[in-house]
Amino acid sequence: MYKANLLICFEKSARTFINVLPIIVGMLLLTSLLITLFPEQFYAGLFGNGSLLDTLLAATIGSMTAGHPLASYLLAGEMLNGGVGLTAVTALLVTWVTVGMIQIPTEALILGARFAVYRNLIAFLMAIAIAFLTTSTLRLLGTI
Repeated sequence: MYKANLLICFEKSARTFINVLPIIVGMLLLTSLLITLFPEQFYAGLFGNGSLLDTLLAATIGSMTAGHPLASYLLAGEMLNGGVGLTAVTALLVTWVTVGMIQIPTEALILGARFAVYRNLIAFLMAIAIAFLTTSTLRLLGTI
């Protein structure tokens, strides 16, 4: 009985993986293309229009790109050294990790379209709030 259920679960998981694999490969290819089109130096030249506009722009860019967390820390350091504000950098990093416009088709297929859209929208808004709260907290503590 237990082995039969385990086998059924394994077969369902394998079928789901095979169905989702083309979408995952496409998502990875699109992510690689977007990262190549927008190098790190490009980001630093976009900002300087004020805290709110920079934060919204950074959050939008972070939502449309994806990358490894190690790369995001390096990017953040370069952006801060290039004069980009901490709020914008924080918004970019948080959306980079939590919002995935590129991954929405995959997420919608696995979890449902409504869930994917709501999750990404809430994550985007929360990322902006987190960016402002982070800089406000650091100012309150006197570290910036």
